[in-house]
Amino acid sequence: MRIATFNLLHGRSVTDGRVDPGRLSDAVVALDTDVLALQEVDRNQPRSHGADLTAMAAEAMRAVDARFVAALTGTPGGAWTVATGGEPADSPGYGVALVSRHPVVSWDVVRLGAARAGLPMWLPGTHRPILVRDEPRVALTAVVDGPAGPFTVCTTHLSFVPGWNRRQLRQVMATLSGRPGPLVLLGDLNMTPRPAARVSGLLPLAAAPTFPVHRPTRQLDHVLVRGLRATGPTEAVQLPLSDHRALVVTCGPV
Repeated sequence: MRIATFNLLHGRSVTDGRVDPGRLSDAVVALDTDVLALQEVDRNQPRSHGADLTAMAAEAMRAVDARFVAALTGTPGGAWTVATGGEPADSPGYGVALVSRHPVVSWDVVRLGAARAGLPMWLPGTHRPILVRDEPRVALTAVVDGPAGPFTVCTTHLSFVPGWNRRQLRQVMATLSGRPGPLVLLGDLNMTPRPAARVSGLLPLAAAPTFPVHRPTRQLDHVLVRGLRATGPTEAVQLPLSDHRALVVTCGPV
């Protein structure tokens, strides 16, 4: 079974600054995965031409099940509010998604609050650090009816605030206790491999730098498992969109 996690940067290329939804479809076809976790996903946002990026990924992957869950509703960087899950289906959103070629038996959503403090950051085009406020986060869990039986897969995109992201990871792990079958946690955890493994208590299945995309020096994206083993090489795949590389593994039951 081939599994991947990919922070999309809402489909934007850091090379030309453009958002071309067709690039996402081509990227998903190239990855050729059975389960795909996506972060920084847009739905009905002007900056991504109003596209439903999850639906596009599902079509390209020939998935049988997919779900998008917004962490924010409205426009990121503009007028937005915390998503609750009660928004109209066509409302603009920004969050995470899971796409699967195998049927999903059940879904679950955990909402994670933003840190009160922000962090000063150097952003492209700025001459001095800018205080960046944290945003609310969300974790999406699916029980998947896989070829070897049911397994649990969860994706999330945690805070960039040190310490707070570890707190969020503990919160996510508490919700995954007792889930059926092997477990896979996928996503941009905004932390390096050692704390990700220590806090989650899971086994890292992939070791490769994923950020920044052109000359990656850090692994912020992770595939953490229980009850699975790698059956093929890890790949950190550079694609024509995003500031992250996609992290891909082939795995099977222990």
